[in-house]
Amino acid sequence: MADFSKAIALILMVALVANLALMTEADDDKEIRVRKHNGKKECIQGWECSWWSVYCCNQTISDVFAVYQFENLFSKRNSPVAHAVGFWDYHSFILAAAMYEPLGFGTTGGKLMQMKEVAAFLAHVGAKTSCGDGVISGGPFAWGLCFNREMSPMQDYCDDFYKYMYPCAPGASYYGRGALPIYWNYNYGAAGDGIKVDLLHHPEYLEQNATIAFQAAIWRWMTPIKKNQPSAHDIFVGNWKPTKNDTLAKRGPTFGTTMNVLYGEYTCGQGDINPMNTIISHYLYYLDLLGVGREQAGPNEELTCAEQEAFNPASSPKNAASS
Repeated sequence: MADFSKAIALILMVALVANLALMTEADDDKEIRVRKHNGKKECIQGWECSWWSVYCCNQTISDVFAVYQFENLFSKRNSPVAHAVGFWDYHSFILAAAMYEPLGFGTTGGKLMQMKEVAAFLAHVGAKTSCGDGVISGGPFAWGLCFNREMSPMQDYCDDFYKYMYPCAPGASYYGRGALPIYWNYNYGAAGDGIKVDLLHHPEYLEQNATIAFQAAIWRWMTPIKKNQPSAHDIFVGNWKPTKNDTLAKRGPTFGTTMNVLYGEYTCGQGDINPMNTIISHYLYYLDLLGVGREQAGPNEELTCAEQEAFNPASSPKNAASS
């Protein structure tokens, strides 16, 4: 089984490299195919939006977010003091994003909403992978994607409560890895199921392959923790309609609520704490760098989750896929 999993991973990596090789040729002549299906217009846009979807009729992420902008956002990631030099790159992000663009990731709404969602997602990524607290050069928000793994983990994050559904693999450690760091065996198992990669037996893939790392993070952004809860994506783009209980809990279709659904009480409902403010600051900084402008982020009450009640109270680490 282990050899089979390794073979599948190798095939995936070869396919990704092959797609990457085709990207440059396809960029200048991206064919847009259109059809009517059940009264709705659906499109395909080459390799980047590769199955019929209403979202593929919009611009793709590579249309609104270019290589130079990625480099601007993460300008210090390959500095000598960074811990993941040479690992993260634009093409890995776009290849991972292409798997979710037909589902609306970065392709919902017009160009403004598309750019805001890319900025919002990457703000979470940048804040969670930054080493900016210990450096000065470039400012504290220029150091996103400094890490691809937890440094000096103190435990293996194996929870036997899930031994029947997601049993820990012999010798595996489930410390934080990835673009939105994943911890614990059950979260590796769930993410692996979601992206069809055996992360339970091979958690190391998240620190060996940047496309898989981005893919797992986008899956987390697009996927609710529980069936009766929204995804961060649906919250941000306005697909989710809050209930009366949500309104009473001060949760709405805002950037602040994306932090709530992703991190719960680790970040939200605790007042103006640093973990929350760091993510907000990255978002505003990224909007400015992308030319959107932080004024498009909305008022502070839409950015914060300081007074929100958590979707999933943090009674145990099982309630947060990343921290």
